[in-house]
Amino acid sequence: MKRTVFLSNKWRVLLVLCAIVAALYFADRASPLARGKATDSLTQPLISQDPELAAHYQQQIKPLLESRCVVCHACYDSPCQLNMSAPQGFARGAHKEKVYDGTRLLAATPNRLHLDAATTQEWRERGFFSVLENQQVDAPITTGLITKMLQLKQAHPLPDANAMTEQFDLSLNRQQQCPTDSEFASYAKAQPYAGMPYALPGLNAQEHSLLTNWLSAGAYFPADASLPAAHQAAVQQLEQWLNTDDLKTRLSARYIYEHLFTSHLYFSALHDNNERPQFFRLLRSKTPPGQAIEVIAGRRPYDDPAVERVYYRLQAVRDTIVNKTHQPYDINDSLLQKWQRWFKDADYQVSALPGYAPEIAANPLTAFKELPVNARYRFMLERAENTIMGYIKGPVCRGQVALNVINDRFWVYFIKPELAESAAVNAFYLSQQDNLRLPAEEESTTFAVSWVGFAARQGDYLQARSAFLNEHLQQSAYLTPDVLWDGDGQNQNASLTVFRHFDNATVVKGLLGEPPKTAWVIDYALLERIHYLLVAGFDVYGNYGHQLMTRLYMDFLRMEGESNFLAFLPEASRRQEFADWYQQAGPELTEFIKGDINPFSQPSGITFQTPDHKAELYQLFAEQLHAVQPQRYQLSDSQLNNNSLNLLSQLGQLQGTSATLLPELTIIMLEPADGRAAELFTLIRNSAHFNVSSLLKEEENRHPAADTTTLVSGILGSYPDAFWKISEAQLPKVVAQVQQMHTEQQYRQLLNDIGIGRHHPDFWQFSDKLNQLFQQRYPIDGSWLDYNRLEHRPLQQAKAN
Repeated sequence: MKRTVFLSNKWRVLLVLCAIVAALYFADRASPLARGKATDSLTQPLISQDPELAAHYQQQIKPLLESRCVVCHACYDSPCQLNMSAPQGFARGAHKEKVYDGTRLLAATPNRLHLDAATTQEWRERGFFSVLENQQVDAPITTGLITKMLQLKQAHPLPDANAMTEQFDLSLNRQQQCPTDSEFASYAKAQPYAGMPYALPGLNAQEHSLLTNWLSAGAYFPADASLPAAHQAAVQQLEQWLNTDDLKTRLSARYIYEHLFTSHLYFSALHDNNERPQFFRLLRSKTPPGQAIEVIAGRRPYDDPAVERVYYRLQAVRDTIVNKTHQPYDINDSLLQKWQRWFKDADYQVSALPGYAPEIAANPLTAFKELPVNARYRFMLERAENTIMGYIKGPVCRGQVALNVINDRFWVYFIKPELAESAAVNAFYLSQQDNLRLPAEEESTTFAVSWVGFAARQGDYLQARSAFLNEHLQQSAYLTPDVLWDGDGQNQNASLTVFRHFDNATVVKGLLGEPPKTAWVIDYALLERIHYLLVAGFDVYGNYGHQLMTRLYMDFLRMEGESNFLAFLPEASRRQEFADWYQQAGPELTEFIKGDINPFSQPSGITFQTPDHKAELYQLFAEQLHAVQPQRYQLSDSQLNNNSLNLLSQLGQLQGTSATLLPELTIIMLEPADGRAAELFTLIRNSAHFNVSSLLKEEENRHPAADTTTLVSGILGSYPDAFWKISEAQLPKVVAQVQQMHTEQQYRQLLNDIGIGRHHPDFWQFSDKLNQLFQQRYPIDGSWLDYNRLEHRPLQQAKAN
């Protein structure tokens, strides 16, 4: 059968032209490091050994930096790359270039804090400039950029709410103004209201004095405290386990590292349930346990380390923990026993370690072919939420590349690992190594024309997989709820809900909300490729071709997961549902769906009792996984009375215009009538689409009439768009007001009544309380939210005649 490759002619022409331009660009582009070198006396943050200064920093300065600065300045999407979550970030300073750039022709030089440079001088050579001291001769240190930004806000506080609309560009992709010290006077003259905190209320007098005095004293930080003996022993034990000399351990440790390099590891046995644990990063090092860590900093976790032996080491996380990058991963005795059983005690042999050539290392089906598939799959399933979370919170901080390729809310199920234990399954995966190659093998500077080959191989894999299943499945036994992983009766990672919030997303354990439009069923090969496409293999500094191919390939992985779910339905229903999910899709996608996605002809093993097959299937799956559904995020977790809960729950049942008017994420602080501590809820808008297959025309594919909402107990998401503060007594009025919204002005009136917006005089008081409640109630995953997406939608005043 002649294959239809999912790429239109206009895209072929565009990609070829881009390739030609890039070829010319190679010859003329200077190295990213070829910049003027700024002199800088600092080679590290200023560290004070004075116990009084250390106590002052911990009690007064650090809370202020975290609550007023880090909420906007952390990770790659910090404005001007000024990452204030760690002392090294202050010393590194700011940069004029954006990290997120989907148009660059060549990959950029990585500038990852803690990895890509060790001294402030090295950062200056990479184009970063100081924000702490004035670089003019004999100028006092109090005139550093941060101090000037704070003073500018004091001199020019926020204008009124309506004037703010004219003064501030709050769009995520706005042109950033990143003035150096010598440029600051012009910046302040042109934008007098652009002091810090940007587009938020300024610090009060006491806060301003504390921070500027600290800056004028040199911006000292206390020395890192030594780890307690129990933590040192736990680190030593895990490092020894990961670094024994046998080939099975070396291959297993590499596999574990490549899946956990974005996670924050902690030892739950070493802390109480109500305290935040000490977190650790898992790193590659040139040095063995017992010696100082010498980090191997590749673009990707599987890049050639250029050393004969790699060691896997744990490094304490000293940075402020921010929600958008926080992936807590518990290391406990039960888990380590499973690792021992899966990776070391299992009956298999490793004849040789895989190399690091991209065509090998970028494809886990090739690199880890000697590790049992069952071990690999069980490792990922054990913490499936963390595995999927990697492409949301992993190397990109926000998963913008992959996110316009998924629906706004869908459920995820997994095929049980017992099915990956058969010799036939292992042999099939080995036979598909070439078809399962991933775009990252092209590395970070590539041209999207090579995507055609990946598309063809994906089609070959799907057809081979369907042929394999049609041949090996007997009596439809595979296509019943029994083939789903049930978490072994106790693991709540057996089902997940993924929420997309436009350019960021959230994944949580359990099935939240009403049954969604789509769902995925994931097997080993799909889960592994999601991780290696979007986490291990994705480079946020990559060029347009790398980012484009990642996005296009994710189309296939999404459709594969969806097709796995639909295979449980009768054949006619499969096609009917797929047609509904891909309304108004282009002809290339339609042909691909007909030819490659749906050659599976095995009938469903379920005898359906109702005409609504999808709804019935969701119910059957829910019964299969009932024992492992978590309580967290359920409204029943609230302490409100039944009447208030019933009212509140109506906010999660909106559809159409009233839902569309809402932003992606609204965090609600509700003060109970009986005086108990405030309760927190998150109202999520689920934006509907006719299909999510279009790369550039997402807005044209929107279907606002089908927008819905989901309401959960607690805080969900890292990037709130709006804050509401209401009392329990206000619930009837607020719910009715939301339900009756039909215009933008009505929504703005709602915000005027109950919103805590950027211009609100009590903004910081509300923010402090919100983050305190979040972190106190959930000390492991409670962490600082990010305010870069907070909307500003003031009530528009009628103009005078």
